[in-house]
Amino acid sequence: MKSTFTRVVVKGGVLSPAELKQILEIAESAGLDTISFGSRQDILFIKEEGDFSIEPHGKFQIISPEVEGAENIVSSYVSSDIFPNTPWLTSDRYLYILEQFRILPILKINITDPKQRLVPLFTGHLNFIASEHEDYWYLFVRLPEWESNRMYPALIYSWDLAKVAAAIEDILQEEPETVDFLFELVNDALDLNSRTVDKLLEVPFYPFPYYEGINRVGSDSYWLGLYWRNNRYYIEFLKALCDLCSECRIGKISITPWKSLIIKGIAEQYKLEWEKLLGKYGINVRHSMLELNWHLPVSNKSALKLKKYLVSYFDKHDISTYGLTFGITDYTRKAYYFTSIIIEKNEPPIQLESVKIRSTYNLLFAKNFDPNTQEYLVYVQEVDKTDLPELLIELSKIYFEQLGQENKKPEKPNNPKDPTSREVYQCQECLTVYDSEFGDLSQGIIPETPFRNLSETYHCPLCEAPKSSFLKKKFLRREE
Repeated sequence: MKSTFTRVVVKGGVLSPAELKQILEIAESAGLDTISFGSRQDILFIKEEGDFSIEPHGKFQIISPEVEGAENIVSSYVSSDIFPNTPWLTSDRYLYILEQFRILPILKINITDPKQRLVPLFTGHLNFIASEHEDYWYLFVRLPEWESNRMYPALIYSWDLAKVAAAIEDILQEEPETVDFLFELVNDALDLNSRTVDKLLEVPFYPFPYYEGINRVGSDSYWLGLYWRNNRYYIEFLKALCDLCSECRIGKISITPWKSLIIKGIAEQYKLEWEKLLGKYGINVRHSMLELNWHLPVSNKSALKLKKYLVSYFDKHDISTYGLTFGITDYTRKAYYFTSIIIEKNEPPIQLESVKIRSTYNLLFAKNFDPNTQEYLVYVQEVDKTDLPELLIELSKIYFEQLGQENKKPEKPNNPKDPTSREVYQCQECLTVYDSEFGDLSQGIIPETPFRNLSETYHCPLCEAPKSSFLKKKFLRREE
């Protein structure tokens, strides 16, 4: 197999030091002295000039660029235990869930925690996002032919994630056009331990975290983040890093979508050894946030050059971009963005393709500067490169002016209720409860909709029993 660009799948972005060292040795055998990381937490073998040969390896899924339909699973395992997280979603829980995925998926799958900021939530075809209910996940679906994400009308049990993903891949030949039809087909194919969606997903806003350097977590542990400007990580250093992980009894290494590495669980007694390793190889772990918060296409020299130009301007003028993230893209690729601000290079005029002209750019920003809104607004269009720094400074000022306002919610009006009990309606077939306080989001029924106001065509969202199967019940109300 020959190629100048080859991917190594790293399921969930997490692998052991021994696995990474084996991958490094494969790269070395192909004549490479560096590796790179991709935006879906995979490992890339890249050679700027000429071809190189990679022998097939039974343990690792090594994929050439011309192979389609082989995707990596992205997870926010990398954020667990070091950044804000959903309490029940521990590192071990991620590993157990990832182990259920035995076959390389053909769809992009994200398994993420909505309380972290490092790993994007909605860049997959199947986006599993942790709910407040232990071991239950929202699912937002954007099949390849769909233009936007659509919420699946049930919460998926942790140990059903792989089964649901496999079933949806099997169903693709049916060409489902709606999420409700997809839901019906999955339920016909599988016996699942799902539950109803009792509230919409709420994704809290957090500023983008600083993810580099040696950082304390807890009273006697540290984590290390490593970042290279050019996304070229030297194999010699990484092999030494793997050896030190083994000596320090560190079992896992994580790759971030920002093309960096994180090592968690460094015991306090080994901190000096890590500092010595970094010093021996002259590794810089003090990049400013101005550099760390960028997402660029892999091996794109013009994008890297533009980033350096903009970062240099920000640095020279002491501009803060804390909490913001930036992405650079162009007309050659359709992207599902996951940064606060997008710098989009325009396509040159067709009639002037043979003439060298200056590139122009558009600036877009996410609603509330939050990429998880999945809504981007145009700030300016068709501007010159020299105009970008000042325009980006304008956008950053707007961001800081509105910072915090996106979390303000209007006060709820007083709504006296029975302090001891409330009425609900329960399906006699499967015991699913309809509570007017929550409505039924899977069927478009908003909160505070009385059961008597439901259409006669209403049915149980789980077992599809008719409205007549629901009986009134009184439940004790817990004191808030």
